Amino acid sequence: MTANLRDLSILSTARVTGNGLRLRPWDPGSGADVEAWLRGNTDPEFRRWNTPISPVTDRDAAEDSLRVRTARALEGSAVAFAIEDADSGTTLGHIGINDIRPFMAVARVGYWVLPEARGRGVATRALGLVADWGFGELGLHRMELDHAVGHEVSCRVAERCGFRCEGTMRDAVFQADRRDAWRDAHLHARLATDPAPEPYPKPRP
Repeated sequence: MTANLRDLSILSTARVTGNGLRLRPWDPGSGADVEAWLRGNTDPEFRRWNTPISPVTDRDAAEDSLRVRTARALEGSAVAFAIEDADSGTTLGHIGINDIRPFMAVARVGYWVLPEARGRGVATRALGLVADWGFGELGLHRMELDHAVGHEVSCRVAERCGFRCEGTMRDAVFQADRRDAWRDAHLHARLATDPAPEPYPKPRP
């Protein structure tokens, strides 16, 4: 049921441009995309704060992971964007709208940035861009994100983009490289009716 959302068929082909970035679907048939996905998921800083249920440890697993995301977009349940520099086309990271609940017009957001692209406001610009698109094009009412307590960088990104911290969720995510132990997470959310945040930072070279 999609009573409160617009046409979700756009998820599989959506492209969003702005803030010096271009967001486009990941391509499991692209060797470059598979390599970038693998690098992002095996990066030590990513692994410090994220423990995926299905780990991506080699190229085959990376390709399978991207195929799953393509299928979810076709189903209308999620969309995974590669973040690219709008001028050079260089892949900078990932941002996705996940767990779309159409009747409630609610979804969750997740993102990461490749090591060489950090310190340039990429995550902030991408989150601002995808939030505007989610509220505008998809018609979402509420967008949520969470991060492990202690991940101050992610916390600042969320708050700069108008995602207020709503509280601490106890034992909500796995500890680093563990699937038998948990840690707390901060829940952030932004509503379509919230005041617009301050302008996002301009791209830095």
